[in-house]
Amino acid sequence: MQEDHAQGTLAEFEFRGSASEYFGIWIVNLLLSLVTFGIYSAWAKVRTKKYFYQNTYVAGRSFDYHATGGQILIGRLIVIAGIVAYTILAAVPLVNLIMLLGLVFLIPYLLVRSLRFQARVSSWSNVRFDFQGTWGSAAGNYFLYPIIAALTLYTTWPFVTRSIQRFHVNGHTFGTTPMSFDSPIAPFYKAFLCSALWVIAGLIAILMIMGVNASTFEAFKTFENDPKNVAAILTILSLYGFLILVLVPAVIIYHAMVRNTVYNYTVLGDGHRFHSDVSALRLLWISVSNAVIVGLTLGLMLPWAHVRRVRYLANHTIFLPAGPLDEFVGTVSANVSAIGDAYGDIEGFDIGIAV
Repeated sequence: MQEDHAQGTLAEFEFRGSASEYFGIWIVNLLLSLVTFGIYSAWAKVRTKKYFYQNTYVAGRSFDYHATGGQILIGRLIVIAGIVAYTILAAVPLVNLIMLLGLVFLIPYLLVRSLRFQARVSSWSNVRFDFQGTWGSAAGNYFLYPIIAALTLYTTWPFVTRSIQRFHVNGHTFGTTPMSFDSPIAPFYKAFLCSALWVIAGLIAILMIMGVNASTFEAFKTFENDPKNVAAILTILSLYGFLILVLVPAVIIYHAMVRNTVYNYTVLGDGHRFHSDVSALRLLWISVSNAVIVGLTLGLMLPWAHVRRVRYLANHTIFLPAGPLDEFVGTVSANVSAIGDAYGDIEGFDIGIAV
C-alpha cells in the first residue's frame, strides 16, 4: 500500500518481480555460463541485477542498474591477473613480504573503487548514486578496528559494526544529495547480545544432544592418528554440523537487527528518512526454509528462494520523505543535470567484494 506522496507521507518499497520470470533469466544465465566456461557469468550478473533493480519500486519509480558485462569481465580479469602474478612472485620470500604489506593498502583501495562503481551504476528515478568514501576509512574499518575488537575478545564488535555501517552510508550520495547515518550504540549491542544468547543456547543444546565429553575430544586425537577412522570422522562432522546450525542463524539474526537500525537512523538530505521493521526470526525462518527447499530440489528452486527473500525485505522497508516527494526528486534531478555527463564514462570496476 502506498500513501499520498505529494503530502510527504510514507512511500513503501515494493518488489514486482516473480519467481517464474526470474527462473527464465537464471536458467539461461546458468547454461550460458557453463558453455562459455564462466565468461558469460559477467553478463549473467548484469542481467540478474537489472531484473531485481528494475522490479524494485518506491513511490511508483523503479531502480535501475547500468553496468555492462564488459566492465564486470575486465574487473575480474584484472583480479585474476593479480592473483597469478602474486602466486608467481610469492616464491621469492622478500618479494612475498613486500606484496603482503602492499595488500594492506591495496585491498581498502579496491574496496572503495568497488563501492564507487556499484553506486555509480545504480539509479532511482533516473538519478545516479555515488560513493565518496576514502581508502583510509576503509582500512581503518576493515583492518584496524577488527584487530582492536579481537584484543577485547570481540566484546566491542558492535562498535566495529556501527563504524562500518557509518562508512558505507555516509560515503553515499543520491545525485549530489548526501546520506548520513549515526545512532546510539545500544541497538547494536542489543543485536550482539541476541545473537550471543542464540549461540549459548545452541551450544547447550549440542552438549545435551551429542554429549560432548572426553570421548569427543578423543575422536579428534583418533582422527589425527588415523584419518580414515569412520567413527572419528562422523563424530567430528556431526560436531561441526551442529556448530554451523548454531552460528549461521546467529549471523542472520544479527544482520536483520543491524539492518533495522541502519535504515531507521539513516537520513537523506534535509530530513528524508527510512524505516525497516524486519523480524529477525521471520528472516531466519525464510533463510532456513529456503536453504532446505533449494537443497531438496538440487538448486532448481534457487530463483524462488531469492525472490522470496528480496520481496520480504522490500515489503518491510519504507521511505519517509520530509516533504512532497515529487518536489524532492525534481530538485535532485536539477542538481545533477550539470554533472550528468560525468557519469557517461564511469571509472571503477566491480571486483565482487562490496558489502
